[in-house]
Amino acid sequence: MNSEISISIKDSPISEILEKCLEKKSISQDDALCLLESKDITSILKLSTLLKTKFKKDVITYSRKIFINITNLCRDFCSYCTYRKNPFEPSTVMMKPTEIIKLAKIGKKFHCTEALFVAGERPEDRYKEARKWLGQFGYNSLVEYVVDISEKIVKETGLLPHSNLGNITRDEMKLLKTYNVSLGLMLESSSEKLLEKGMSHEFAPSKNPTKRIEVIKNAGRMKIPLTTGLLIGIGETKEEIINDLFLLKSINNEFGNIQEIILQNFQPKRNTRMQGFPSPSKDYFLKIVSIARLIMPNMNIQIPPNLSPRSFSSFIDAGINDWGGISPVTIDHVNPEFLWPKIEELKYITESKRQKLRARLPVYPEFIDKHDFISSHLRNYVENFIGLDRLVKEEYLVEFR
Repeated sequence: MNSEISISIKDSPISEILEKCLEKKSISQDDALCLLESKDITSILKLSTLLKTKFKKDVITYSRKIFINITNLCRDFCSYCTYRKNPFEPSTVMMKPTEIIKLAKIGKKFHCTEALFVAGERPEDRYKEARKWLGQFGYNSLVEYVVDISEKIVKETGLLPHSNLGNITRDEMKLLKTYNVSLGLMLESSSEKLLEKGMSHEFAPSKNPTKRIEVIKNAGRMKIPLTTGLLIGIGETKEEIINDLFLLKSINNEFGNIQEIILQNFQPKRNTRMQGFPSPSKDYFLKIVSIARLIMPNMNIQIPPNLSPRSFSSFIDAGINDWGGISPVTIDHVNPEFLWPKIEELKYITESKRQKLRARLPVYPEFIDKHDFISSHLRNYVENFIGLDRLVKEEYLVEFR
């Protein structure tokens, strides 16, 4: 396979850069930008596929989850978001503990392993309705609520919580780690200009990249497996995308806790300030995904298949090794207009590319046996699901199929 790729890139303007990758040498930010600006997408894709196979073999994973939309109240106003709601809207969600446990038990019946908590950013800071909702159950903050309900879910269902609650403190991380096998925080972009007037994060102070980067680093200091990633197409430049990929690589080199990088393509939504923005083209996004693999050959790289419904199979050729969380029960509450593919469809498409589809936990295999990364309170629950390869045992999923 090496010789086949070497021949294909021999006369390419980017051949020297690709040869670096073949020779296991790191490429520079200038090299990566050159690849992104190159018209030779075929050679880049072939090499990213080679590296994926070398480091991740012929397996593409997903996490079978129940999506718990605990509340869509949020203190931020992102210019592309339809998820956040105001208290007076009929579609506002503020879930009760009984509702959450009931949903988790449904997830267990459908052989899910992940209980994904997603919420708006610190809604109690903006809305008295949020404070009242939390107060009636004895909580002062959303994080307190999730800490408590995570423990209940684990003990009553065995599902493993993964929480994405925005910018949280080290003390909050410490509490969440007890009953969360991993946490999530999208960097989205480190571009400061996106906070400026008329830009996508103008009214979203929590998207300040300095704050987000510190949270990502704190998760490393706390030895917490972290899912992070970039949102492509919200006003950032090519140079900023490459800078962000190298930034995440640098943080992971220092702390070793980034378990996956999600590359998410912006999709414009009606009734938002950015409804007229175009989504990134397929080839442009393919190159970004491929280049991420070249920059970080050993990283778990994911694209959400529901956001590329007509083309997600092509990203297997770009070097991804994960499809993210897929639910057999709940919708994607953040992108409800984009339905997840059926797991059987995902299996068929993955196998059509000579890859095996395997279910994983919301913590990746390489972190399961990593010292101090999994709470002792969760160890037995994790072991119940997995085989020697640290992926979900096939027999756990048989009844569902």
